[in-house]
Amino acid sequence: MRLLLIFCASILLFNCGEERSKQKKSTATPTKKNTKIVKDTMEVDIKIDSSKLTLEERYLPLDDDNAMAFFREYAEVHPENKVRIYTEYGNITIQLFENTEFHRANFIFLTKNKVFDGTQFHRVVKNFVIQGGSSDDRDVVKKRREIGRYLLPPDVRHDYKHHRGVISIPSSEIENAYKLASPFEFFITQTNQYHLDGKYTIFGKVINGLDVVDKIAAVETDSGDWPIRNVYITKVEVLK
Repeated sequence: MRLLLIFCASILLFNCGEERSKQKKSTATPTKKNTKIVKDTMEVDIKIDSSKLTLEERYLPLDDDNAMAFFREYAEVHPENKVRIYTEYGNITIQLFENTEFHRANFIFLTKNKVFDGTQFHRVVKNFVIQGGSSDDRDVVKKRREIGRYLLPPDVRHDYKHHRGVISIPSSEIENAYKLASPFEFFITQTNQYHLDGKYTIFGKVINGLDVVDKIAAVETDSGDWPIRNVYITKVEVLK
């Protein structure tokens, strides 16, 4: 009987020791299934360095509040003053006046962004003017929307006259300016039109291609002065 009790006690002690060993091992080395990984999260405040942005990224879309500041800076870094208008009737080369800096910068900016490409001379009056830059083409409308809605103030300080071959733009101070004026449009005088002096801003002149102006001015138009056969501006490019 004593031997039997000793044998049972030995088995009980062995089992208890093994259980404690398992528990110790389990505590020291948890399984992957039961492991919980906690990651610290932190909000990062990302600040954009405005000095690394382009002029367009800082200002666009333009409006009446920021357009002048934009073109003031744009005029300083883009001094170009010659452009060429391509049409099926020939090419028209224009020199832009440096002292009408906002209007020059506006025309250079729109030219470089291809806003005039694919537009038309939509108003043609023989012995008066050919007016261009308008279009209902979707791509043109999209470009204008991306650039913004703005007007340029008149600049008639320099006493320029509407001689034959000047390029001019409607003033933003005329009545219903947003209806009648647009920085995306321009006109070229075919003949002297001095009654326009002081009312519209002259910002350049034709230096080559007046014969092309005459050809366009001679096309047949409807009662609204729109050419019966569209006169497209294929493209406008800046010249060095």
